Amino acid sequence: MMDRKMVNFIKEQYPPGTRIRLNSMEDPYHPILPGTEGEVDFVDDKGQIFMKWDNGRTLPLAPGEDSFTVLPPKLTTLKLYMPLTADLYERNEYGDFDDSSTLLEGSELRGYQDQITAALVKNRMPEETERGLMHWYDEADSVDHKVRSAVFTVEERDRQLWGVAECRVAGELSDTEMDTLKEFITGQASDGWCEGFEQREISVDDGGELYVHFWNSDEWSIQTEQELFAPKLREQNGMKMGGMTLG
Repeated sequence: MMDRKMVNFIKEQYPPGTRIRLNSMEDPYHPILPGTEGEVDFVDDKGQIFMKWDNGRTLPLAPGEDSFTVLPPKLTTLKLYMPLTADLYERNEYGDFDDSSTLLEGSELRGYQDQITAALVKNRMPEETERGLMHWYDEADSVDHKVRSAVFTVEERDRQLWGVAECRVAGELSDTEMDTLKEFITGQASDGWCEGFEQREISVDDGGELYVHFWNSDEWSIQTEQELFAPKLREQNGMKMGGMTLG
């Protein structure tokens, strides 16, 4: 009988969702073939690792008897969208910059996408190479474990240029984890990473300078792709018949 301390250790080492490839199984009756992959379902009080194998089987692994390899988690891309604005300073007839700027919003920023993207990449620091913004996340929690990297970029959708936090995520985020991630990205957009970025001029083709803001206090929001665009897509795909819209 495995002692409680070892069982707890196995549970910590192999949380639900951990990807595993089987090397060999000692079960003499119905072994699973070597090379089969699956993910951990749960660890029972005997220390057996119950699996959801990709072939549909559920035979558990016995640590110390069966041989297996832990695989890197499959990463998916999560995008968090926020409205983008910028101040454009243009030159007057004397070649000097005007004191006042023109505020540009998402629809007017589409023509500057390449310049903004290049400036964002240039603004990244060496220590952000592996994890991007998550290098500055200072909590050792499930969000830190699941969100492997996050970077600011821009993307055109619905004829507007949006600010985007592009995240690489292992597994799925719970509602609480999503709220925590949004709160962290909001902080980086308002007075963290983007506070320095918005003070750096971006030279544009007409000789002007652009100062881009990922955060503003007027009706600002941060939303997933589903939250922001799915309602609009349903509306666009609806069929209007006799004054009624059928989704």
